[in-house]
Amino acid sequence: MTDIAPQPMFQRLALIGAGLIGSSLAHIARREKLAGHIAVTSRSPATLKRVAELGFADSVHAEIGDAVAGADLVILCVPVGACGAVAEAMAPHLAPGAIVTDVGSVKQAVIRDVQPHIPAGVHFVPGHPIAGTEHSGPDSGFAELFNGRGLILTPIPGGDEAAVARLRAFWEAAGSTVTEMDAAHHDKVLAITSHLPHLIAYTIVGTAVDLEESTKNEVIKFSASGFRDFTRIAASDPVMWRDIFLNNREAVLEMLQRFSEDLTHLQRAIRWGEGDKLEDLFTRTRAIRRGVIAAKQA
Repeated sequence: MTDIAPQPMFQRLALIGAGLIGSSLAHIARREKLAGHIAVTSRSPATLKRVAELGFADSVHAEIGDAVAGADLVILCVPVGACGAVAEAMAPHLAPGAIVTDVGSVKQAVIRDVQPHIPAGVHFVPGHPIAGTEHSGPDSGFAELFNGRGLILTPIPGGDEAAVARLRAFWEAAGSTVTEMDAAHHDKVLAITSHLPHLIAYTIVGTAVDLEESTKNEVIKFSASGFRDFTRIAASDPVMWRDIFLNNREAVLEMLQRFSEDLTHLQRAIRWGEGDKLEDLFTRTRAIRRGVIAAKQA
């Protein structure tokens, strides 16, 4: 008896962008046979050349319309500020019944910019993989990026439930743990868990950059683990993070205000030698770390 190879979940996967997330998606889709054909497009000829050299795509396309033509799954792997223009450019070429999703760290702004360009009969299901490194570009991708990591879907009210289910199955097959939530709630949660920490990291490393040269050299030479962690976060893609802060400004500013108030409280406790307040705070925050470890997100 001849074994029949399982059919891929999607016949043609179009990846718009080939950075860390896009290239990792290509690797996992190929390894797990999630797509029959993987098409990649990028605005950068150098990126397309490198994608072709690395061989994780079945086809590379300079024109976005050529990449998405006939695709039943299209994933926008570009900075959130570029999603609207990408959606407008690809809209005339989308196949009826196709699913369009994204990987942006902000959801309300992406929905605002993309949804108006989605043709009737095409299903838009916004998404956000909670996975990443400080590296970018097509060489940075690897199939294991999504293993055990969270993936948040923020379905459009009244959207196609079957499309949501298919996309959930795709991400689960890629190794993700999928959660659904409202887009506004997503943006508030990510403002405190991701966006504010990045803002703090950029600020702390920026402070080190502005120190006098002799001190700055010693900071780099004798970096303890805490500062090293901040430099890793602050090495993230500057264009991506510029767009995140500009497109989630309300939630980020709210969390930044809360943080500023808590920082003032901590500053006062240090100034007045209030060790009990410091110990209480450190005890409570230690419990959060234990929760992160228990959730296998460390």
